[in-house]
Amino acid sequence: MKDLLEYLVRQLVDRPDEVSVEEFEDDDGTLVFELSVAEDDYGKVIGRGGRTANALRLVVKAAAVKDNRRVLVDIVD
Repeated sequence: MKDLLEYLVRQLVDRPDEVSVEEFEDDDGTLVFELSVAEDDYGKVIGRGGRTANALRLVVKAAAVKDNRRVLVDIVD
């Protein structure tokens, strides 16, 4: 799932070498992915009205269903 998120975001941004995804696990077993990109690329990842960010979250959550996992995607500065 981490690789999927990283791949999708790298296709969206102008500086794919600055994309990083950190993976953590909460106490309740939820996987948390913290996504950070170059300063200029935040708008592309979030999208108009947050549509792109919501689409990314939806795809990652759909991949997580296969493993019966809960997933959160946070976009951090």
